[in-house]
Amino acid sequence: MAETFVTEPLDTGREAGREATDVHTRRTGTTLVITIDRPRARNSVNAKVAALLAGALDELEADPGLRAGVLTGAEGTFSAGMDLKAALRGESPDVPGRGFGGVTEAVRTKPLIAAVEGWAMGGGFELALACDLIVAARDAHFGLPEVKRGLIAAGGGVIRLPRRIPYHLAMELLLTGDPVSGARAGELGLANRVVPPGRAVPEALLLAERLAANAPLALTAVKAVARAADGAPEADAFAAQRTMMSALMATADAREGMTAFAERRSPLWTGR
Repeated sequence: MAETFVTEPLDTGREAGREATDVHTRRTGTTLVITIDRPRARNSVNAKVAALLAGALDELEADPGLRAGVLTGAEGTFSAGMDLKAALRGESPDVPGRGFGGVTEAVRTKPLIAAVEGWAMGGGFELALACDLIVAARDAHFGLPEVKRGLIAAGGGVIRLPRRIPYHLAMELLLTGDPVSGARAGELGLANRVVPPGRAVPEALLLAERLAANAPLALTAVKAVARAADGAPEADAFAAQRTMMSALMATADAREGMTAFAERRSPLWTGR
């Protein structure tokens, strides 16, 4: 829920001669790059963008050849959050059952990496927090300014930020509404990688390649156990993990992984 912030554009997402389509996807190897493409609105999220983002996640989940996704924004801005003009017209940036932008409450089985250039404000920051990994340009800006408008970061910001960084630091960002740079996000542990401006997507793709080298069912299991363990009593978390591990041990990929290790070769994953 953020107003639109103005930054100098940096072309990191748009191909030459291609018109804006609000959200577009492109496949790079086993990675689906999902780009919010409303640069004139600083990639803010309206109802159409939310629906398209939800559809892009469905595309990622449905294709067995895709192992991970990268979420980014066109022309040097990740997302300025909720489109306030659209909201005043009565549009909702939420998708039922999937939350803000069709992302923040969606249950996903495949890893999603945020590649952040420029501003990730309000809902934009919440989109990044909903991802599994974050790559940030050094000069990016992350902020949850909702309290400056009499609101709270209700797309997951108030819930997730204190789980990602120390409580008192999270509360400073939530209570002041002041942004931090990508470099500071790295220092706080919010970003997995901090890179020079314009390098967020390439670095995110390299990270996605590293994930794709691992067993897809194991990646799904890691996400499922982490989700089940979040806030759960330790005994319940271990119970969920035992169930998942038992299922994994019965897969062809688990046998392939152990066999490949014994034979000193790279495994050939089938997702079965």
